[in-house]
Amino acid sequence: MTILPAIDLKDGKAVRLSKGLMDSAKIYSDEPWQVARHFEELGSEWVHLVDLNGAFAGEPQNLEQIKKIREHTDLMLELGGGIRDEETIRMYLDLGIDRLILGSVAVKDPDFVRAMAAKYPIVVGIDAIDGMVAVEGWAETSDMKATDLAKAFADAGVQAIICTDVGRDGMMTGLNIDFTLAIKEASGLETIASGGLRDMDDIHALLSAGIDGTIVGKAFYEGTLDLTEAFKAAHAG
Repeated sequence: MTILPAIDLKDGKAVRLSKGLMDSAKIYSDEPWQVARHFEELGSEWVHLVDLNGAFAGEPQNLEQIKKIREHTDLMLELGGGIRDEETIRMYLDLGIDRLILGSVAVKDPDFVRAMAAKYPIVVGIDAIDGMVAVEGWAETSDMKATDLAKAFADAGVQAIICTDVGRDGMMTGLNIDFTLAIKEASGLETIASGGLRDMDDIHALLSAGIDGTIVGKAFYEGTLDLTEAFKAAHAG
């Protein structure tokens, strides 16, 4: 199982939100690249980056910090937030980002995502509120079931699906494993769980369920999860 520690970028700082609400942002670092370097020192292979401002603006908003993270680490980086066109995808790949997450646009223009996945390393982000897909930085809920969206990308060539239960995100109340498994079953793709991870109990539950990966956010920042222990368990998996 792959564990992807998360760095959410807002106004150039590393923050965490609760339930995706921007006004809930808690700042953890003024230098996000140092957080990324720390993850690397702890044994991480990946970092999950989100440009929160970009998710709302629909275009990159934290480019300088993203560049610094790339320059200061050898980590593999996946990035989402405000990626709406091919030009932005190519720009990020040229910067050295390893794969890109398409979220809102996957609902609004699935043909675009299919076209991009045929050419570039693309991950689809499916964020759900009560099983329905949330879009525009989680500010809106669509009328599409998350499992239906997952099914739509089963043969699209995307590398993975990251599924987030928005109601649990940043709350550390435990992951929604049933939801993650439903997405995995619907798509047949590598599926990464996100939203609510708290401690090693969640890591063991994911391993038992056969989930491919998970995003670790607030559990690390608030000290309820020892990442080194988590990496060991995931590798032993």
